[in-house]
Amino acid sequence: MSKRLVTALTLAVSTFGLAAWADGETAGDFDYYVLSLSWSPTWCALEGDARNSPQCDRELGWVLHGLWPQYEDGWPSYCHSPVRDPSRSQTAAMEDIMGTAGAAWYQWKKHGRCSGLEAQEYLDLSRAAYEKIKRPSAFMKLPHDIKVPASVIEEAFMNVNEGLDANEITVTCKDYRIQEVRVCMTPDLEPRKCGQDTIRDCTLTDALLQDIE
Repeated sequence: MSKRLVTALTLAVSTFGLAAWADGETAGDFDYYVLSLSWSPTWCALEGDARNSPQCDRELGWVLHGLWPQYEDGWPSYCHSPVRDPSRSQTAAMEDIMGTAGAAWYQWKKHGRCSGLEAQEYLDLSRAAYEKIKRPSAFMKLPHDIKVPASVIEEAFMNVNEGLDANEITVTCKDYRIQEVRVCMTPDLEPRKCGQDTIRDCTLTDALLQDIE
């Protein structure tokens, strides 16, 4: 193959790749939200401690991982949006429920832009979703690390959130630990049935739930 042809093919591939990227998902085009609550001790043990994240210096339980626009099958990410990104003060204001300002910025960049909302509107909606779902107080008072069926975590959330059904919530695990609780919600933040790609429950019967200390 001639050097000229190789150059032409490389340029064509590069141009096509840029065009495909420019034609990514449209902001505001989605079916529902997934509210993702992360168990902070798990994230710190698997990732945060190695990063020296200030989140792991605090005694946090369920923190807001994100509010994710979702399709019935799949999800958009890194959408193209004309709205202005949040300021440092806006992301810093989310530290109390997200652990760090950096987490809030990353979630906006990957998921928030896809909501079609202004940055502050999205952050406010994320906080409202977090506050709407009650977190079982028993998990905040563990005497030590315990191992539990993931189904127990799901049942505990349903017990303290009246009307929340099993097909509207799922629990995920990572490295044999309880990782996240995810609740599917309408754009108005009412619980709704999850898509099939979301409702994949952890089936472990002895998942580690690490103490908050």
